[in-house]
Amino acid sequence: MSTRGILLLDEIGAGRDSLSRLLRTLDAEVVTADSRAQSLKLLQPEKRYSMLVASLGCLGEQPGEFLGQLRRCHPQLSVIVLSRRQDSELGLELLQGGLADHLASVDHYLGIISAVKNEWAKKDLLERNAIYAKSLRRLRLEQTKNHKRAVELQEIYDSTLQNLMTALDLRDVETFGHSQTVAKYSQVLAKILGLQDPAVLDDIRRGALLHDIGKIAIPDAVLKKPGSLAADEWDKIRLHPALGFGLIKEIKLVKTVGNIILCHHERYDGTGYPARLKKDTIPLEARIFALADALDAITSHRPYREVRDFKAAKREILRNGRTQFDPQVVDAFCSLKLEKWEKIRFETTSYVPDIKGYSEMLPPKT
Repeated sequence: MSTRGILLLDEIGAGRDSLSRLLRTLDAEVVTADSRAQSLKLLQPEKRYSMLVASLGCLGEQPGEFLGQLRRCHPQLSVIVLSRRQDSELGLELLQGGLADHLASVDHYLGIISAVKNEWAKKDLLERNAIYAKSLRRLRLEQTKNHKRAVELQEIYDSTLQNLMTALDLRDVETFGHSQTVAKYSQVLAKILGLQDPAVLDDIRRGALLHDIGKIAIPDAVLKKPGSLAADEWDKIRLHPALGFGLIKEIKLVKTVGNIILCHHERYDGTGYPARLKKDTIPLEARIFALADALDAITSHRPYREVRDFKAAKREILRNGRTQFDPQVVDAFCSLKLEKWEKIRFETTSYVPDIKGYSEMLPPKT
């Protein structure tokens, strides 16, 4: 609340005393002056007075010059000019020139009280606005800092995620870059199916990158076994979706990421694992990923078979529609020309390091 100090500039007399008493009923500190020189002297203490109530007759022959000086020296001071009927034209000039805030009749006490109250209400509003503006500036500064920190944390998170998946891929040189490729395939399929929210698409990317994280817990003897796996070894392999889901659950990643990790080996006909989910009970993002995963597997080199082209991949995907894959996702895949899929693969794998050169630097297996 603004200071309730009023300097009353008026001639000594019963009228000034009555007006002074009236102003004090507003819980104001009222100090009187009977000349310009005295009022200037009283105005020297900082912020003691918030308002000057001045009779036009006490402002001298050049009231505009005096009030202009006050404005320059005390810009926060409100000025209420009291005029008589014969001086109303001059008072109006002061009001229109911005040298006075209010104009009231010297003998109209109700008008004077109204002018004072209105001016205090304006001051209170301006003070509150200043406080709000200061708070808003502080909040915006904090928001900028928080946003910058959030961006930094996101970059650290993404870098950690990428390094984690690179480390996982390096356990099996033959499949290096698989996660990056299927992540891009999955995002493209999701967009074709109408998923446009950038946050959702980014969660699908993360889920695709992390889909095989559970394999960290699978022994190399099983994961890299050159021959066929025994039944108990297959049981261990089939644990990796649940193991991976358990790992990411501890770091509280979003549901979309968890769905891809846990359900990426479920099949549309219900013969997949780990829960034998069927059709729409399999989350859409996992159904999308399943096709993206198969597309990369078919068109990539494996020790046990040669690379197959995208035409062969399309034939196999069509053959397994309604069994392994959701027909809706198959249609989305077929809606894009094979040349586009080949381009996506090329652009994605062009960022993958030369693993052949890396593998040649590895020590020989004993």
